[in-house]
Amino acid sequence: MAADLIHPGHLNIINEARKLGEVIIGLLTDKAIASYKRLPALTFEQRKIIMENIVGVSKVVPQETLDYVPNLIKFKPDYVVHGDDWRTGVQKEVRERVISALSGWGGKLVEIGYTQGISSTQLHKTLHDIGTTPEIRMKKLRRLLNAKKIVRLLEAHNGLTGLIVENTSILKDGVTREFDGIWLSSLTGSISKGKPSKEYVDLTSKLYTLNNILEITTKPIIADGDTGGDKEHFASMARTLERLGVSAVIIEDKITENKMGLKKKSLLISKAEQNQDNIYNITQDTINQDAIEYFCEKISAAKKSQVTADFMVIAKIKSIALKNGAKDAIIRAKAYINAGADGIMIDSDEKIPVELFEFCSEYSKFEKKVPLLAAPTTYNHLTERELSNAGVNIVIYANHLLRSSYPAMLKTAESILLNERSHEAENYCMQIEEVLTIIPKLG
Repeated sequence: MAADLIHPGHLNIINEARKLGEVIIGLLTDKAIASYKRLPALTFEQRKIIMENIVGVSKVVPQETLDYVPNLIKFKPDYVVHGDDWRTGVQKEVRERVISALSGWGGKLVEIGYTQGISSTQLHKTLHDIGTTPEIRMKKLRRLLNAKKIVRLLEAHNGLTGLIVENTSILKDGVTREFDGIWLSSLTGSISKGKPSKEYVDLTSKLYTLNNILEITTKPIIADGDTGGDKEHFASMARTLERLGVSAVIIEDKITENKMGLKKKSLLISKAEQNQDNIYNITQDTINQDAIEYFCEKISAAKKSQVTADFMVIAKIKSIALKNGAKDAIIRAKAYINAGADGIMIDSDEKIPVELFEFCSEYSKFEKKVPLLAAPTTYNHLTERELSNAGVNIVIYANHLLRSSYPAMLKTAESILLNERSHEAENYCMQIEEVLTIIPKLG
């Protein structure tokens, strides 16, 4: 069982199993469930406690994968009792393997009919509509990292794009695919407000956007903290985001010629106008802590200010994007982790990410590792599987909703000007009736 939300259908299966003998529940772990659908609302430990306290259950054992055979071989049950809804879909092959395994010792499969009037999908929709709490949302990112090989985030810059990230899913090869979380991008947040991405948009304005997204979504959020400002300001920012239920904040180690000045996007200005925090000579093979001391102090200050163990501070390394090389990035990664960073994001504007893979290869040898993040904007030909194989744990699609929306809106505007009416522009538009159904009813 997944047994995320217990309902009469589950109890019926258990009661029927009790008639046959001692009941052992094979409880799917978070990792097993996340391999084919959304992360369960309750953790494995929470679900285990519930199942252990149901009358008639003798033992609850972890089911590590969708393949039941290892557990069947271990316990050699006389019967396997299961709902009959697995005869089709993603679990059809699992069912066949169970029957084959049982035949090895004369065991039997007993299938219980579907309980009418019960819909797990509807129960989860109702739970989703209720919303979430800051604590539950914040914890979810670490749960996802423990449950999935790669965690998938998409940027959102307002409430509407937040709903797209929250609700978009597809079914492919019997597996439900969706975005695991939301990237609150500084770039798209600024551009959507008509401002350049130079930290013109202050924290108060960012929090207004964040609150719009928090109100109507439940998925974990990673926020873009830009350079973080000075260490006192960054510590305050991190604590504010933590209080609101944001799972993580990312700050980058880039500065301009004037250290306290505004940052500029790497692709828009020359290397001479931008540097990393405390540039140093990378010919040394040992970490020069003094050379990158200030950025490390930012990380440490934020970690000391946080209240929970769930909030994450992630350091974004610009070495490759600023042409300082993978070796520079490796030295910085070690220093940032030692300073307390909960994750490392490696930035690269390579179309063929040779140096990124070089960094990943060296990073895999670290004795002390934290989750590794990447945003494959320029090297977008790489698949999530390829990035995961390289050691990436979180992939961020950093600006795609904004970049795709602008051309569509521009085309609509030009069509109206060209034709002096909106009739032709309807080809690019949703029907107004559809627009009204986008926003879920509250209460």
